[in-house]
Amino acid sequence: MFEKTVKQPSESGLRLPAAPRSIQRGSTLKDLLDREAIDCLAHNVARVYPAFNGTSFQRSAHDSLEPLEILQRGHHLARVLREHLPKRYRDAVEILLLSLTPPLIETTELGLGGFFYLPHVFFVADYGLDANGNDGEDPFEASMRAQYEITRRFSAEFSMRPFLIDRPARTLERLQTWTHDPDPHVRRLCSEGARPRLPWAVRIPAFIKDPTPVLPILEALKDDPDLYVRRSVANHVGDIAKDHLELALALCTRWLSGASAGRKWVIRHALRHPSKKGIPAAMQLRHQAK
Repeated sequence: MFEKTVKQPSESGLRLPAAPRSIQRGSTLKDLLDREAIDCLAHNVARVYPAFNGTSFQRSAHDSLEPLEILQRGHHLARVLREHLPKRYRDAVEILLLSLTPPLIETTELGLGGFFYLPHVFFVADYGLDANGNDGEDPFEASMRAQYEITRRFSAEFSMRPFLIDRPARTLERLQTWTHDPDPHVRRLCSEGARPRLPWAVRIPAFIKDPTPVLPILEALKDDPDLYVRRSVANHVGDIAKDHLELALALCTRWLSGASAGRKWVIRHALRHPSKKGIPAAMQLRHQAK
């Protein structure tokens, strides 16, 4: 049985590739998923899944890798992982979760090391909605659990998009629950993953047309104790302002009543772009939120 082929490793046996805090001169983001990252990925998976053919995985991982940019490399490595892990998605994703290094503790100075988990993110994004790849069983719960754990090491904002597009009500209900999670990385995902115009990511057309289903999540997080989370809320409102300026202005006007210093920062940050465009109401709200 699958369960008998998996081992729980000591955390010290898992590896992460070296990564800078920011991109250095002469390097690019795609370098974060290069030879060392692939070697670490093969090592970590093999520690929890002895049947894993690391040699074959690395050969396929390096094949056609060079011209690919960072996001393309994430999808490529996810596909190669799918070919080398058990056929049933639930079993495959469980192996990936067992291979994760410990969760992040800080929410500042995170650096670029988390990009190592981009293949894990795209594994869920690309395969986590397909019941046919999970012996006909709905893989939603396995995928939600995976995204919960991955976002504590990197961010599952890219993989959350397909779920919000395909199953918006069910996914929003889960994110609403996670707004009360003790981990700020999880709380941030609730806002960041649902941003209608998240940079680099697939847009969410339904939320661009009507962002009101997501407003309860922003309400729950607007006074979050962690700036890491509040910054995402501000950026999310800024996204809304691009398509529904009046809604964003009304939201910030309401939030201004009894606002703490932290919430005032959210308002100022959320309206910075319409304010730069000289929109009087945005400029006035930013001034009132000082």
